[in-house]
Amino acid sequence: MPAYKRILLKLSGEALMGDDAFGINRDTIVRMVEEVADITRLGVQVAVVIGGGNIFRGVAGGSVGMDRATADYMGMLATVMNSLALADTMDKAGLVARVMSAISIEQVVEPYVRPKALQYLEEGKVVIFAAGTGNPFFTTDTAAALRGAEIGAEIVLKATKVDGIYSADPKKDPSATLYKAISFDEAMSKNLQVMDATAFALCRDQKLPIKVFSIVKHGALKRVVLGGDEGTLVHI
Repeated sequence: MPAYKRILLKLSGEALMGDDAFGINRDTIVRMVEEVADITRLGVQVAVVIGGGNIFRGVAGGSVGMDRATADYMGMLATVMNSLALADTMDKAGLVARVMSAISIEQVVEPYVRPKALQYLEEGKVVIFAAGTGNPFFTTDTAAALRGAEIGAEIVLKATKVDGIYSADPKKDPSATLYKAISFDEAMSKNLQVMDATAFALCRDQKLPIKVFSIVKHGALKRVVLGGDEGTLVHI
């Protein structure tokens, strides 16, 4: 029995690269979609926010000397490309996916309209929110927190390449310990980089818990949704 009825899944653009240097690794995106398909079969309503870091990132080296707002808009368009790829892969896997963009590109994807998004979720469709919040200076983490709150998600699942939140960087510090659960206040006082500050504050204010887990681990998403011992829970 699923522990959650409606979730917001936050995927990083980098997660789509697999072992490639950039872009979308076909095997990786197919495997991710299989994981999502597994939880939709349980009756869980799934919304997705995806980053664009595998194509372009507003704060990355490629944007040196560029106006920050311009770079961020380019990053938003990168998330639209990832969202289209994700939706196409989902359709081929037998899921019904709808991409809704915060930036109007109506020939390509439909605009984000909250009642429509809620309708799609109730119908069992996977809703992919593209183009972040539609505003520069905000990350896709913030978009995940915002959309999660708007659609009444019970939890934000942040899929990463590490299996939770550690006391220090486990790659640099072998003595780093994994937190099973931590409060928002404790995570802030310890300066643990769970999400960017805006996203984190929004989740805390809306009492929207965050679960950080590894999307690389096979079956981890399903274990999280079933309430299993996986990743780190950030709670009020």
